[in-house]
Amino acid sequence: MTFSLLMAAIGIAILLFLVLRQKMPAFLALILVSLIVGLMTGMDPMSVLDSVKNGMGGTLGFVAVVVGLGAMFGALLEHAGGLEAISSRLLGRFRNDRAGWALGLVGFLVAIPVFFDVAFIMLVPLIQKLSRKTGKALLTYALPLLAGLAVTHAFIPPTPGPIAVAELLSADLGLVIFFGFIAGIPALILGGPVLARFYRNTPAMLGDADFAAPSGAPSIGFGHAVFAVAMPLVLILLSTFQKIDPLSFNTESGFGRLMDWLIVDNPTWQIIFQFVGHPFTALSIACVYVYVAFGLMRRVPREKIGEIMTKSLEPAGVVVLITGAGGVFKQVLIDSGVGQDLAAAVSATGMPIVLFAFIVAFLVRIAQGSATVAMITAAGLAAPVAAVAGLSPVDTALAVIAIASGASMTSHVNDSGFWLVNQYLAQTPQETLRSWTVATTVIGLTGLAVTLTLSALL
Repeated sequence: MTFSLLMAAIGIAILLFLVLRQKMPAFLALILVSLIVGLMTGMDPMSVLDSVKNGMGGTLGFVAVVVGLGAMFGALLEHAGGLEAISSRLLGRFRNDRAGWALGLVGFLVAIPVFFDVAFIMLVPLIQKLSRKTGKALLTYALPLLAGLAVTHAFIPPTPGPIAVAELLSADLGLVIFFGFIAGIPALILGGPVLARFYRNTPAMLGDADFAAPSGAPSIGFGHAVFAVAMPLVLILLSTFQKIDPLSFNTESGFGRLMDWLIVDNPTWQIIFQFVGHPFTALSIACVYVYVAFGLMRRVPREKIGEIMTKSLEPAGVVVLITGAGGVFKQVLIDSGVGQDLAAAVSATGMPIVLFAFIVAFLVRIAQGSATVAMITAAGLAAPVAAVAGLSPVDTALAVIAIASGASMTSHVNDSGFWLVNQYLAQTPQETLRSWTVATTVIGLTGLAVTLTLSALL
């Protein structure tokens, strides 16, 4: 046991060396480390190659489809003005002294279909305008927005990170969405509007950069934008509910009556719900909806629609390949027996698997910066542990949220997101450490606290 775990630790050290010191792309580094760990643990060379093939194929069969559909869906929604529609309506509904809460909700919603960095760059002019209008610190508005974006980016599928971790751990996506909301909302509140109250007006924190606000009125309505965002999530959740035995709930309670109403006790309808609510189908339906409603019906040339959708796949491709490499790493750990030894070691310590998953994700995040790489690396280590432990669907979904919490922790100078916030808020590195780094730490710890609580109660 000691030897195999030592080999795994050496593999992680090599991974961090290649990514941090040699600046090697995470995809290549994960593949190389998988090969090295497989050979060092005594696997037959051809068996190692089979593990690489099976790990890559088994993971990408799901992730590539979901991430690709999600990227196209988000690109069309963004092009149609969905971000502006959501942010304009929500900000218009709140008074200036409550704008931070509105911005947190804006970030939470728009990051579902749009990547974190794209959404933040597009919405910076809004928070700058509010800061100048009210004379309050820019962070009063920036932190809630950033917290909303960060929480959704890590906690709520169909964003790529939680999609990848859910697949690597074989977690039910509907449960991941459900628990992602439960853990994400308090993390958003504490890391956003509540934390923002502690920042006073200083010249540096008011921000000096100037960015152009989006021109023109949103071309789609708020209702259309929210309907499009909510559609795939609702379909996936309904599919999950249909897999639950209604007799497992107390029908005398309010929650039990709700579940009894949601669960259709008819095999034919259950199959229909599960088919329509599968992520492949749900996101395909959402893509077709935005293609027709926000493209063809708005008389956008078909060539332009195709160009938008095709271009959206470029950044998604990087995430897909890294996720596939994470699947390779997981498969090598399982096939080499390291996963079983790791599970035995974790079990011997008495540590809850959700806490183990959080710690691994946190350590990798601190070491190399990328939340996505931290989530995938942690999932690769946690997946064989979860498989051997025989976790329930609920505990497996909570392990996904624990990994998301750990990977959200303590963004600092080795994270590209740190410098994105630093530049667009016109801060010094020290100010970004005192604001954004603190906010991500609050988000991660809150997510962990909620996850541990749910794990103890359910």
